[in-house]
Amino acid sequence: MLDKKVEKLGLVLSGGGTKGLAHAGVLKFLQEKNIKPEILACCSAGAIVGSLYATGKSAEEILDFFKSVYFFNWRHFAINKPGLVSSEIFRHYLEPVFKDKTLGDLDKDLRIVATELISGDQKIFNKDFKIVDAVIASCSIPGITTPYIVGNEMFSDGGVLNNFPADIIKNECDKMIGVYVSMPEDVTMANLSTIKSVTTRAYELLSHRTEIHKFAYCDWFISSKKLAAYGTFERKAHRLEEIFDIGYQAAKDSFESVEDLF
Repeated sequence: MLDKKVEKLGLVLSGGGTKGLAHAGVLKFLQEKNIKPEILACCSAGAIVGSLYATGKSAEEILDFFKSVYFFNWRHFAINKPGLVSSEIFRHYLEPVFKDKTLGDLDKDLRIVATELISGDQKIFNKDFKIVDAVIASCSIPGITTPYIVGNEMFSDGGVLNNFPADIIKNECDKMIGVYVSMPEDVTMANLSTIKSVTTRAYELLSHRTEIHKFAYCDWFISSKKLAAYGTFERKAHRLEEIFDIGYQAAKDSFESVEDLF
């Protein structure tokens, strides 16, 4: 009698700042359904959530981690540097969790993407790379945090080139779940009355257009336009809890249509 083929499940977690906490809400629902992804492709905030999950943290522990982080303390501001805040501050939050562990030390196959600014290429970190360095590199938002330098490479946010990195694992999975937290907000002409609002809208649409074709790679795609009402750097605990709950509810609401697959 032939053994039944064991299917490999992939999970894609997009970037999105603190909106990435919705990923943890999705993970809570997956845990309730005993759905266990083996391969994760993560960008920026998704890299934070994915690495915490891959090291064994629960969804609630990931929520607590986000509540503990505050990047815009005056001590973190960078002077005469290409960014408002030093990317090194991430180390303060990440090293107590990951210490010197590499991606290869994790039980799950975790792929983290970043943008290498000098070459202009996407970087997918190998298993020998330290988790802390990979996460910081993927989360260094241009214009906000300084680029993160490792050796001769200068890294910036993975979302510059690949905010939803489903393409990097699609040929290695039998099924794939994708979570995207950066859906454009529904707006009216009245909403676009300032330079900031028009510029923000233009970049939002550009990023979304780059990623939208990859949604079709997913057997189960999870997102919510409710997240558009939240900022990239939410700080208040109740706002973070709302984002977490939106992710959980989005997974729950969409599960019925894909339940037979999982």
